[in-house]
Amino acid sequence: MRFARRSGILLHLTSLPSRFGVGDLGEAAFRFVEFLNRAGQQIWQVLPLSPTSKGNSPYTCSSAFAGNPLMICPKRLVMDGMLDDAALQDTPDFAEDEVSFDAVRQFKNCLLQRSFDMFGRARKRRRAFDFFCHKNRSWLHDFALFESLRDEFGTGDWSAWEPEVVRRNAKALQHWELRLATRIEFSKYVQFMFSRQWQQLKAFAKGRVEIFGDLPIFVAYESADVWAHPTYFWLDEAGKPTVVAGVPPDDFSATGQLWENPLYNWDELARANFDWWVERLRHAFSLFGMLRVDHFRGFESYWEVPADAPTALHGRWVKGPGAAPFRAAERKLGELRIVAEDLGSITSEVLALRDDLRFPGMRVLQFGFENGGNEYHQPHTFPQHCAAYTGTHDNDTVVGWFRRRASTQSDDRVMKYLGTDGHEIHWDLCRLVLSSAADTAIVPLQDVLGLGSEARMNVPGRSEGNWKWRYREEMLTREVEERLRRLTTNSERYTAQPHKHRSAYALPLSHGAGGTTRRR
Repeated sequence: MRFARRSGILLHLTSLPSRFGVGDLGEAAFRFVEFLNRAGQQIWQVLPLSPTSKGNSPYTCSSAFAGNPLMICPKRLVMDGMLDDAALQDTPDFAEDEVSFDAVRQFKNCLLQRSFDMFGRARKRRRAFDFFCHKNRSWLHDFALFESLRDEFGTGDWSAWEPEVVRRNAKALQHWELRLATRIEFSKYVQFMFSRQWQQLKAFAKGRVEIFGDLPIFVAYESADVWAHPTYFWLDEAGKPTVVAGVPPDDFSATGQLWENPLYNWDELARANFDWWVERLRHAFSLFGMLRVDHFRGFESYWEVPADAPTALHGRWVKGPGAAPFRAAERKLGELRIVAEDLGSITSEVLALRDDLRFPGMRVLQFGFENGGNEYHQPHTFPQHCAAYTGTHDNDTVVGWFRRRASTQSDDRVMKYLGTDGHEIHWDLCRLVLSSAADTAIVPLQDVLGLGSEARMNVPGRSEGNWKWRYREEMLTREVEERLRRLTTNSERYTAQPHKHRSAYALPLSHGAGGTTRRR
């Protein structure tokens, strides 16, 4: 897989500005697409869009297929005739620059319930809804039933549910499907509205920017996927994991990282022709034009930790499935536009697997100057066939990183390498990545804006306080836009003229049977 020479911005949807407490699929998302287009960017990279499980991490999801309800825009529900204006009049005064997940979740759930009540009275939308449910029948019903049972039993730990439900006894499931029918339909409706809003944004982005998605290798234990497909995971007779995922000690953590995701039983997945993985990739490529596969090294070998271990220290490396899941997907889906996240403890076997699949890997500039310097991640060594970053969602911002280096290290290696005095270090480092040989260059928005550690998205190993950062609308100034465009043009990553079409955000939408949108 070869990509054209392009650049883009990494920004998760929840980091967009919105008066509803969290970034969503509303007006700010459309304006961000237009900003990227005017700034010469051709890629918008986002983090996983799935509903989160513990800690609000997009990498710990309760479904590998569902969308996060927090990302549904209330204003667009009003525009869509699925919510009344009065419902938005009592919107709380949420903070501008961070997400208060619990408060936002409670607020949006009330709005979505109110919208669902209106949907029940608008039977003309039923055809599109039924089509969506049929199209997504491989995962949607299991997910909606899982959510409903989780609420009924008061826990996502499905091993603590009624024993017959844990074992997925057919009669028990039928009983609960009838008893929870309204809740199940509500859950499906929420996914229907997420899909409609996402597809509207995706259609608007077409011709302006390509949306670059992110696929976590693992799913949460408290997920519909593990409950619906227990044989695909290493679980005991009670449904509890026997081993879980993590990574050994590294630069991020002296005791490693204990992720607690259940590990796959790859032999069982292989016996089923990797159908679950193929469907997962099929669904992902219906949302995104290209895809980053997180923790790619886990397909070559993964760190297996006993489920009762207090840290990841006492794990072991276990051989993964290799190329087989991707080969199965290629046979059904064609060429896979995948970037392999090949960071961390990487061996020659991992690199050989990546190259055998012809996936570009990742290079991260910050890693090139840590612990005495790692030439592999220094820009003069970047090959064409890779995706280069100033940093990822797991790194500090480049300004925060540079300040920390200046306070703890005596050498000025970064400034010598750059030939700069460091007064605009974020632009210096952005220029370094964009002018490298890498086909794809990605910069987190925080680095373009020159923000410090207060804008960091995630600190690996820290269970609380992550994923909250949001930018304010006034930060995307004309000066930032023009400077980013000049930098992109000078590095020969941008030649086309900006998209001239009128913004579609405020245009009326009509709805076909498939739940898609078209302009009148």
